[in-house]
Amino acid sequence: MRYAASEKLEIIRLVEGSHLSARQTLAKLGIPRTTFYRWYDRYLMRGEAGLRDRSPKPNRVWNRIPDEVRRKPHSSASPSCEKPASLRYFFRLRPTR
Repeated sequence: MRYAASEKLEIIRLVEGSHLSARQTLAKLGIPRTTFYRWYDRYLMRGEAGLRDRSPKPNRVWNRIPDEVRRKPHSSASPSCEKPASLRYFFRLRPTR
């Protein structure tokens, strides 16, 4: 279940103000400790803004070809002639029958 930033903040305040231990309070709320402490660390570092949902998209893709490389012509990577025979030779394919 996803919680809104306001709900996360309310849970953090409940745990901080509870007379029970954090483990017991979280067990009663049904919140995993790892989830709570992830929220709590982000809250301590960035305040309430750290509790807002972040975009699940990665900032960078590890295998993406940079735009400046993609724009360059790659003449040496392909055969100079587009004839089927030269393509077969280039890709080491057997002739079709």
